[in-house]
Amino acid sequence: MIMYTMMPDELIFPIGQETFEKQQVIDYNGIPLLVAKNDMHEYEVVRVLSTDPSHYLHAPVQPGAKIPLI
Repeated sequence: MIMYTMMPDELIFPIGQETFEKQQVIDYNGIPLLVAKNDMHEYEVVRVLSTDPSHYLHAPVQPGAKIPLI
């Protein structure tokens, strides 16, 4: 089966519930981010949720970047 869609894979094929429980949406320096709390007591950026294209160029908020807990 081939599926053509613009929807992210996570919406079509959801991952485990415990993964969703670790994720939350925060506002970091005016940029909305989907982050996951890790074992080192910091946030890891999962996805940038902003509609401003310039926010995607900021290195501190790119997916995989670490943000200390506030």
